[in-house]
Order: sequence, then structure tokens, then C-alpha cells
Amino acid sequence: MASSVIGDRALPGLSNGEIARYSRHLLLAEIGVEGQKRLKAAKVLLVGTGGLGAPLALYLAAAGVGTIGIADFDFVEESNLQRQVIHSTKDIGRPKVESAKDRIKGINPTVNVVTYNTMLTS
Repeated sequence: MASSVIGDRALPGLSNGEIARYSRHLLLAEIGVEGQKRLKAAKVLLVGTGGLGAPLALYLAAAGVGTIGIADFDFVEESNLQRQVIHSTKDIGRPKVESAKDRIKGINPTVNVVTYNTMLTS
């Protein structure tokens, strides 16, 4: 097996609900049970929920990534909606991190979402 950023730490188990949710992944030789457990153990930080971060967050949640961090300091504007698919009309005026968190949890309630309503600087 290829090396992993997760390393040798123990992988979490999959609940019956997760086995049902990810059944298509589990059938793929490239993912299987161990790969799904690695996805569940993974942590990803998205800097921004714009045109690229928005769909990426949705796909990561749907795939079963265990922890998704979102950093964004902005608020949802109507002009965002045509390209930032994680937000909707009802979210206009809300912090983007809160809108994104709600949508991610709607897709996959088992994902741990950590929000950073700030601009990250070095």
C-alpha cells in the first residue's frame, strides 16, 4: 500500500450507516473499506468558499472526509450565487463559513466542520 499522510495511526471504524452511505466507494478496488476509513480520518482545511472552495467542500463532505475546516472572512452576496454553489439565496448576508457549514452538514451530518471566520495571514 502507498504511504499516507495519515501515517500509522489507528483508523476509525465505519458504522452501519456509513457502510450504507459509502457502499459504492467500498466496492471500488481503489478505495475499499480501508480507503474509506482513511477518508474518515482525514482533515482538510479550505481557505475560502469561493468558486473553487465551494464545490470542493461539497464533494469532500459527500466522499466522507472526517474533518473539514473552512476559513473565510466574507459574507454571502447575491453576486456570489452564480459561482459559489455552496450558498443559496436565503444565505445572503450570512457569514460564508456559517452558510457553508450548514450546507456541508446537510449533505453529510457526520462530517466535523470547523469554521474560521477570519482572513488567514502569515
